[in-house]
Amino acid sequence: MISRVQRMWKNIYCRRVVSQGRSYSRIAPPPPAYANPVIRVSNNVAHLGSPKDGPKPRQLLSLPPFPGLPLPGRNSMASHVTAISWVKYYFDEILDSAIQSHFNKGLVHIECPNGSGSIEYGGQMSLRKIKHNDIMEAGARVHVAVSVAETRISKRFDTIPSGTLYPNADEIQYLQRLVKYKDSAIIVLNKPPRLPVKGNLPLHNSMDALAAAALSYDYDEGPKLVQRLDRESSGLLLMGRTKESIDHLQWLFSDVNKSNSRCKAWNDACKATYQRYWALVIGSPKEKEGLIRAPLSKVLLNDGKTERVVLAQHSGLEASQEALTEYRVLGPRINGCSWIELRPLTSRKHQLRVHCAEALGTPIVGDYKYGWCVHQRWKQMPRVDIEPFSGKPYKLRRPAGLDVQKGSVLSKVPLLHLHCREFVLPNIAKFLAVLNEKSENIHPALDAKPDLLRFVASMPTHMKISWNLMSSYLV
Repeated sequence: MISRVQRMWKNIYCRRVVSQGRSYSRIAPPPPAYANPVIRVSNNVAHLGSPKDGPKPRQLLSLPPFPGLPLPGRNSMASHVTAISWVKYYFDEILDSAIQSHFNKGLVHIECPNGSGSIEYGGQMSLRKIKHNDIMEAGARVHVAVSVAETRISKRFDTIPSGTLYPNADEIQYLQRLVKYKDSAIIVLNKPPRLPVKGNLPLHNSMDALAAAALSYDYDEGPKLVQRLDRESSGLLLMGRTKESIDHLQWLFSDVNKSNSRCKAWNDACKATYQRYWALVIGSPKEKEGLIRAPLSKVLLNDGKTERVVLAQHSGLEASQEALTEYRVLGPRINGCSWIELRPLTSRKHQLRVHCAEALGTPIVGDYKYGWCVHQRWKQMPRVDIEPFSGKPYKLRRPAGLDVQKGSVLSKVPLLHLHCREFVLPNIAKFLAVLNEKSENIHPALDAKPDLLRFVASMPTHMKISWNLMSSYLV
């Protein structure tokens, strides 16, 4: 047996050997010099090391101020609206469970005066978390993490899968899948990019050419276009099904002086009509929100054929049209780009594209007609942006398994990132009898229907990918 003295000398010898060699063993590594050791458990295996990085700053999506009651398209008799009801109303295409999850995780905030319980972001605004059952007050602005607007990216055709001279069964079935809503007066579709709205032979696969064959349903004639979208843009497209509804819709979207009808409900519904677009632009506007008042003119290029829309020069020698657009920045600049919301108050050709490129100086990603020079500089410049809340640089990283070569912001040739996301308009089918002077009152069967209709269209594939790429590391 080893005596007590021998064990003592053996321990002294071992300590001397360890002090001359390495200062740690496999069993007990020393804590890092820059942090206190933390034990982490993963898959029932304990690890000793530095603590994980703290939560990264979140990109917040600012909702419009709460308009109060009643909400467009809702004839509810409720005396109040809860926070979760307002968020569900604004994101009605998102699953209720996803919105509820954001409230449970504390990812929904509301602006508040500086005080106790608030979190100050960059010295610009103070936010506090709200619960799903908090009551909304008129003018209150809610901020939600951008992940609430992310939806699963599904594979689908971006263009009609045929090039024959006449619509075939596949084309008709494809166009019917785009219909979001139809009644006796209107049809609303979610137009994909690269599908032309107007076209002549041999370009037959356009909305107007296919409508008669694909969207007539039980009517003798197909619907007619009321408002148009550019071929490369996407989103909500409105069509009238009868001559009466087409006439009233064209009058609604015209710029003529509109005389009030004897029906007060119709007049109020017309005043509440609006469109909202989402766009990804290169750069960021100087002001976070505002009104663009810039008249537009059409000019011919030197070839004598190509037409281009430009800002009017107020020379008095050119014909110009008044153009008004409200805009609002949705979040900070990431990778040299910003998401903005556009609300056109007039309907001019290429109005949003020209206002973004020339009035704001931030052309839409994928708009090579009005922003070619900026696209060239944007692709060449190093894109390092600073997060405004923390002062740290963004680090854009690609989520695993996500294909970025489908026209997204990181592809070599991005597609146009302009999408008509939201549409609020009068319920034409309800008011037709009054507008045609067939009756002084609305039929009792129709009186229960809402005065306003609201539609929201999900973004196309390439814009969803860009959204996920620019927000995946923040949420």
